[in-house]
Amino acid sequence: MNQFIITIGRQLGSGGLRIANLLAQHYGITAYDRKVIEMAAQESGLSAEFFENADEKKWHGFFHAIFSNRAAANALGSNENYLSNDALFKIQSDTIRDLAERESCIFVGRCADYILRDHPCHINLFFTADLADRVARIAEEKGISEEKAAEFIEKTDRRRADYYNYYSGKTWGAAESYDLCINTSHLGIEGTVEILKKYIELRVKN
Repeated sequence: MNQFIITIGRQLGSGGLRIANLLAQHYGITAYDRKVIEMAAQESGLSAEFFENADEKKWHGFFHAIFSNRAAANALGSNENYLSNDALFKIQSDTIRDLAERESCIFVGRCADYILRDHPCHINLFFTADLADRVARIAEEKGISEEKAAEFIEKTDRRRADYYNYYSGKTWGAAESYDLCINTSHLGIEGTVEILKKYIELRVKN
């Protein structure tokens, strides 16, 4: 197959990361999630803590950008040299672009679909699932009650939406923002992966 990039947006509990890993295993490529933060930190010479503070948290706005990264800088003994969330996003974006130039791979979150919007073979996916399935999955994964899981899902999805909308200028989860949106409740994780294999192979051939 020719080189290709898959970017994945997902509601919490929809199985998006699991699907990414299964597709990566099938094609013999890498699925990048939080590893992008580690790589951006290593390549920039900054602590990963700076990127962790800025990660999908732009919704807190200007003052959060200042104080969260100032706190990180203080912890590292550098009171003056802290960066804005926008600067950290640019560093992370450069890491994503560099990876996409070198290899076929999958990116989960990070606004990668927007960052790589001009890539010649970019497949942009979004996963949702029925709320009951999402709640049950998160409750089991984290060992918490379904009530707590529902609260966590709502908070996390709101955070992801605000981050994505701010940086991309598009609407997180809206069909027009993606090539393909799938409800994983209908076919399950493995069934969704089988459908995606056919879709991806047709896209890459064309």
